[in-house]
Amino acid sequence: MLAGISSASMYPLHTEDAVRELAKMGVRNAEIFINDISETETGIFSDILKTVKENEMNIVSVHPFSSPMESLFLFSDYDRRRDTLIDMYKRYFECMNQLGAKIFVLHGAILSAKCSDERYFERFSMLMDAADEFGVTIAQENICYCKSKDLDFLDRLRENCGSRTKYVLDIKQAVRTGISPFEIIARLGKDIIHVHISDNSEKADCLPVGKGTFDFDKLVAELRKIDYNGAMFIELYRHNYGEYSELYDGMKKIEEIIAKSDKK
Repeated sequence: MLAGISSASMYPLHTEDAVRELAKMGVRNAEIFINDISETETGIFSDILKTVKENEMNIVSVHPFSSPMESLFLFSDYDRRRDTLIDMYKRYFECMNQLGAKIFVLHGAILSAKCSDERYFERFSMLMDAADEFGVTIAQENICYCKSKDLDFLDRLRENCGSRTKYVLDIKQAVRTGISPFEIIARLGKDIIHVHISDNSEKADCLPVGKGTFDFDKLVAELRKIDYNGAMFIELYRHNYGEYSELYDGMKKIEEIIAKSDKK
């Protein structure tokens, strides 16, 4: 298992600067959150790629800023918008190939979207087909305000879209939905290929690792049971912590828990 940090935690710092800050802290395993389509184009992307290569960073995943657009574009009944977003995401996939990232994080349609399950499954499959051409895996994240909040829906997604269906487990989103992250692990099992972590308490649902009461030892143990060998990346909102060092300290705590688990 790998511990690391998502550049999303540094928003609204420009993405190239966020990646540079991660590198300066000594973070080697990371997720890149693309905050604007311009960041997939030559100038800015070249800057990001340079930092990644010079610091031998392992970019595991990419998260798109365009998640809110997915309801209106990918999952709408208007074919031109659908095709526009798939073409946009192909540009992401090209960048991922250069970064070495394999996992693309998808939020999907929001709860208020007029998107039937059948249409969702069809469009999810289309996006997986497009990603296959680049060796990229689409991973559906559990999001409290999206159709993906529902565990039964996530089960149906797998039943209808087949063995290519993979998932991102997000701790804070599970807490906001009122579902135990451990229940999600039990239900989705080995199809979970990526994990976003944050701490929480009775008073706050998103805190730096070590600042709340969440049982990360149990999390690692439960992930071991499903033979999870992926990443556990800290993903916070900027108002949830003070100094960047809190991100790094949290990552080191997770590394210690993983190392302790390895010895058992």
